[in-house]
Amino acid sequence: MFTLLEKTVIGMALLRVLSGFIEIFAAYLMIRFNEIDKALIINSSLAIIGPLVLLITTTIGLFGMADKLSFEKFIWIILGVLFILYGVKS
Repeated sequence: MFTLLEKTVIGMALLRVLSGFIEIFAAYLMIRFNEIDKALIINSSLAIIGPLVLLITTTIGLFGMADKLSFEKFIWIILGVLFILYGVKS
């Protein structure tokens, strides 16, 4: 009945919840200002936050799994994240 949650999972989930609140607040600001130029500035700011949350969440997860991963798998994960960031940037 009582399940213990891992600290790593809680940290990752809380970071995603914070990211969601930031997104909702940004939407509120867009509606409140009701100007296209300000909405674009707010939207552009979110483009910075998304990849940053991805990197931090992945880093927390990797530290939580560090003892279970081989060095080769660790490199593949890092390469995968870099490819995602490169694909989003282009």
